[in-house]
Amino acid sequence: MTAPATGAAPVTTYWCPTAWLPSPRGLAHRVRLQVSDGRFTAVTCDVDPQPGDVRLPGVVLPGLANTHSHAFHRALRGRTHSDGGTFWTWRERMYALAGTLSPEAYLDLARATYAEMALAGVTAVGEFHYLHHGPDGHPYAEPNVMAEALREAARDAGVRVTLLDTCYLSGGLDATTGTHRPLTGAQLRFADADVDAWAVRTAALTADEHLRPAAAVHSVRAVTRSDLASVAALARVRGVPLHVHVSEQPAENTECLAVHGTTPTGLLAETGALGPDTTAVHAVHLTDDDIALLGAAGAGVSLCPSTEQDLGDGLAPVARLHDAGVRLSVGSDQHALTDLLGEARLVEMHARLAGGTRGVLTPADLTTLLTSYGHTMLGDPAGGRLEVGCPADLVAVRTDTPRTAGASPDQLVLVAGSSDVDTVLSAGTVVVRGGVHRLGDIGTLMTRAVDAAWSATERGGR
Repeated sequence: MTAPATGAAPVTTYWCPTAWLPSPRGLAHRVRLQVSDGRFTAVTCDVDPQPGDVRLPGVVLPGLANTHSHAFHRALRGRTHSDGGTFWTWRERMYALAGTLSPEAYLDLARATYAEMALAGVTAVGEFHYLHHGPDGHPYAEPNVMAEALREAARDAGVRVTLLDTCYLSGGLDATTGTHRPLTGAQLRFADADVDAWAVRTAALTADEHLRPAAAVHSVRAVTRSDLASVAALARVRGVPLHVHVSEQPAENTECLAVHGTTPTGLLAETGALGPDTTAVHAVHLTDDDIALLGAAGAGVSLCPSTEQDLGDGLAPVARLHDAGVRLSVGSDQHALTDLLGEARLVEMHARLAGGTRGVLTPADLTTLLTSYGHTMLGDPAGGRLEVGCPADLVAVRTDTPRTAGASPDQLVLVAGSSDVDTVLSAGTVVVRGGVHRLGDIGTLMTRAVDAAWSATERGGR
């Protein structure tokens, strides 16, 4: 610890044998990172450690960004596989869980879920939040009580949440009638009365160091053309990111073409919902025109490969998106795998399977999508960089574990996983040290939260 001047914020200096610095430098050696008041205040390369420096092991990366999460889906892990099925049958299990969660149960589950992310090196997460109201669809006395549970969970777990508060107004598209289906069952608690009510409710959300309000549309299945345009316009006025599920399943494309005469991506473009602050989530079943539209708009895509393989969604066109200049990031989505390094590796491996070639994305590309691109899509363009003035987020990944030993440091992203994470700082605060979260045994926290969530579901089903 460096002694601060009187009245100055305390300064801590970390020494890294190897660290990933912004382009064009890339991998640098013998790096000292000075941190004060939650930000990097000095970055020096090719220097020896000084007395009082905190020595970090392995390769130090910027804090990772998880651009797509549904925190309550974590309770589904290991509980949806017994009968096979499809995305649509999995969704029924998800609806059963969503139908009964209380604010208290949501807080406990989100706290454990975000802590598991922190153990994986995540310092910022985009929470695609549509669990808004009571189980019968009526608003709580505090209309944003479920969002406030996420704020508290983020504070406790040591991550920052971009709250992608989701407009969800209908139960799907009907290709036969050319209309939207009514909401049913658990969907009732996802929906505000109309787009204006969504706008009023979300306007009451305030930003702080733990939560940044933003906007989302569940999908083109969940809003009308005019409501999609309204949400996009409001996001622009507020200056916040807009995220949308896009073409996860072929049925979505078929229905959108039948009702709107264009693809989901085409509809985003036609309604003004496609731009540099837009992130399309999944984007698996895209046409060449869709990819060209995303690239021309400067939009991003959040790939969620562990979910896409778990649900049989298909392989996203990673190579074509990359070639079109689309910014890519990764999300853990339903948390079948809470391992962002693993998600990045799956992006590359899925691209290899799809194209029959290796090295579609370089290790540097994968590091970028995990860090600076992801933070930008979450509304924090200063995040995801070990650079003076940026938030002091970092993750130290060990290079001496059975999984990482012998790997070239510049290729670590292709072999390391969450179990290799040693230290995590979020805005200058140590959240994980020696692979242990500051909240203690996260497995126990998770077990209690998941058991409570399903106990409520079982009681609600009787």
